[in-house]
Amino acid sequence: MAAQVAQSQLVPAGPNGTDLQSLSSVPSIKHILTSGQHDALPDRLTPYSDLPKQIPLSAPTIWKREDYEGEENRGKWVRVWSEREIEALEKASVAWRDSGKSLTEIERASFVLPDWLAADLTAIRYRILHGVGFYLFKGLPVQRWGIELTAIAYLGIGTHLGNTVSQNNKGHFLGHVKSLDGADPTKIDKVRIYKTTARQFFHTDSSGGLVGLCCLQTAQEGGESDIVSSQAIWNDLQANRPDVAETLASNIWYFDRKGEQSKGERPFYIQPIFSLVRGQPIERLSARFDPYYIKSVQRHVDAGLMPPVSEEQKEAMQVLEETANKLALHMELEIGDVQLVSDQHVFHARTAYVDRAPPEPRRHLLRLWLSTPSSEGGWELPTIHSNHPRRGGIQVDDQIATCPLDAE
Repeated sequence: MAAQVAQSQLVPAGPNGTDLQSLSSVPSIKHILTSGQHDALPDRLTPYSDLPKQIPLSAPTIWKREDYEGEENRGKWVRVWSEREIEALEKASVAWRDSGKSLTEIERASFVLPDWLAADLTAIRYRILHGVGFYLFKGLPVQRWGIELTAIAYLGIGTHLGNTVSQNNKGHFLGHVKSLDGADPTKIDKVRIYKTTARQFFHTDSSGGLVGLCCLQTAQEGGESDIVSSQAIWNDLQANRPDVAETLASNIWYFDRKGEQSKGERPFYIQPIFSLVRGQPIERLSARFDPYYIKSVQRHVDAGLMPPVSEEQKEAMQVLEETANKLALHMELEIGDVQLVSDQHVFHARTAYVDRAPPEPRRHLLRLWLSTPSSEGGWELPTIHSNHPRRGGIQVDDQIATCPLDAE
């Protein structure tokens, strides 16, 4: 059994003295829509000449794989749910299920947990936001609970870490990482890779805070997970390829919306891959990247809406992937695992996989995008929605939230 992380390592104190324990008093936001994706505002971006050439290894947000590999280091970041914690989560989840309320209504203000458990999750939230940026819970009894109770418990846990946001044009607060028949991974301008068995290269999502994955079913082969500190990548690039670092920090990257945009909204947005909001400390250097959303823009180029991806950009993406692979921490998620990563300073990836043959179940993970507005201790973003309660995510017109219990 993995060791419990000492509470002294998870001090729940926010930036500039912010008391993150006060999150329990944050009012209901159930009627607030996800803010969506936006261009970076040039006047909020620190120019490349003023970006750090090296982030000190003493910074709490940067880490090396070697410090977390091996059984002797698992207690730093892996934790098994205790019987007491499972009992508390189950009690709260059964009460919610029996109330008849919609899963979309689950939020911190309404999913009440014992004070000791809520405080512990708040401390872990701080560790992910302002520390190394990752954590792994093990032992959620997903097979005994079944999909509905697991979804309720997972959403309840998630809302004590951030605010759920929509993950697609259907308004999914509860996402399903599962291959769908007919989802062709070569159609990258239409198909999102999480619906296929293809490799997911190192990337971030659009959560505006944290990303969570809960493993319901593993693959027959493959589907393993890798994470890496984006700030460790930055330091490596500055030491070995500063030209690539400058390209990645330039506000020249067009991200495809893949048709998931509101009326009157451009089918893409523009942000740098590495950025630092003016006035923020250097350990807040953040990253925003998904190569599939950059490589899929050719139709917009053909329509004269944007310039083509340059050779320098193509090389920069390749060097970024190679550097991430060199520095990454590898793990294999098991049934009942809950992986949590920062969407600001950790890249994650997945190997390609092979599903079991029918009637055996396919690989299946539940996904949460958990927004952390700056007023609640989240990092400042270089966009207009940094303090929006449901910042980030994907919002199409007035699509309301949904929580399907299977992939669709």
